[in-house]
Parts: sequence; structure tokens; C-alpha cells
Amino acid sequence: MRLAPLGDRALLVHLGTSIDEATHRLVRAVYARLAAHQVPGTIELVPAFASVAVHYEPSRVPADVRGREQRSPYERFADRVRAVLADVEADALPAPRTVEIPVRYGGADGPDLDAVAAAHGLRPEEVVRLHCTATYRVYMLGFAPGFAYLGGLPEEIATPRRPEPRTAVPAGTVGIGGSQTGIYPIVSPGGWQLIGRTALRLFDARRTPAALLAIGDVVRFRALAADESLDLAPA
Repeated sequence: MRLAPLGDRALLVHLGTSIDEATHRLVRAVYARLAAHQVPGTIELVPAFASVAVHYEPSRVPADVRGREQRSPYERFADRVRAVLADVEADALPAPRTVEIPVRYGGADGPDLDAVAAAHGLRPEEVVRLHCTATYRVYMLGFAPGFAYLGGLPEEIATPRRPEPRTAVPAGTVGIGGSQTGIYPIVSPGGWQLIGRTALRLFDARRTPAALLAIGDVVRFRALAADESLDLAPA
């Protein structure tokens, strides 16, 4: 664990150099500890693949109380963060929530499904089967509000991003980008390989919480039957 300044109003807790389950569990543990024992001055916590950013207001960081020479807000804030995280352990985590995502694969909702299948010498239905039988973990949210980066994609269907991104990907579209899969929460540009679409609202500012998925969640995809309307999936 290493702390470093991130500008003059944030601190970054470095927890690893790779995207893996062990590092992810430590990220979750640090995030949970800092959320439960908030350091005075904290504004927001932002967990990522291998780090947690702690945004703070310098003017709200308490002054030193032992009469030492006045230190910078960052030094005082970092000391308090270290104290809170001194005995944090990745093993003490609650059971994750499981979220099922119903998806209509292929066709207009998944225009890149055939290309992904061809790239791996598979039939489109085999890509769907592999995508649906895997268990995914939300490693982090980013790029757009509610966009969850999901680890756990089978190697057999890991596919590089498109050489040219699309200017507008519909909300709810499921894509593959390298070794990860994800769901576009809002209409936005995007270069991932699009294989399907869900009617679930991944982000709704009127909802609490606004994002459907959170760090640590387990995600399973379910292929909609031919006679099952995409609109039947709960919003």
C-alpha cells in the first residue's frame, strides 16, 4: 500500500499493479474502511482497478494538535488515512450482490456478434453461450456514469476494440473490449465490439443509487428467448 498526492485536493492509495481478484478485494476493503471511518475533510471516494482516490477539501483538514510545526493539508490528511487503513484486511468483506442482466444478442442489438464469432472461429450462438455461462465481477466504474468494467470474460471470446469507434452507441448495449465486457449506460461514443442489448437502466439520476451496478457486484448475463421481448426486461 502506497499513498501519493493526486493534485492538491486528492490522495491516491496505490494497492497493486495488475487487474486481478486479490488486488480487487484489497481495493474493496480499503474503500469500505474509508467509507465507514471517513477521514475529516473527505469529499468523495473513487475506487479503481488497483487504487482508491480520496478527494478532500484542504480547508477542512484538521490542524495538528501536538504543537508541531504546521504541515501541509496533504501531509496531515495522509497521516489520518494511514491510521485508518493500518489494519485493513481483504478477507473481511461482505458477500457480494448478484445481478442478472437479460440480453437480446445479435441482430440490430448486437451488430458485431458475427464478427466476434468469425474472429475466433466460432458460431454466434457459441459466443452467446460462452458470454452467458461466465461469472463476472464489477472491478470499477468509469468512462460514463454507471459504466461497469466487468472482469471474467472467457479468453475464447476476448476481442480487441474496433479500429474505429462508433459515434453513438445505444444505452443498454453490451460490448466486449479486450479481456473485459461491459454495458453502455447512456448513449455515447464507443469502440467496443457490440454483441447484444439489455432493457435494464444501468444509470438513472432519479434513482437511489443512480447506478445499477457497484464495485464488487457479481454479474451474470441471460440470453432472452426468441419469443421474449427485450421490452419485458425490467427497467
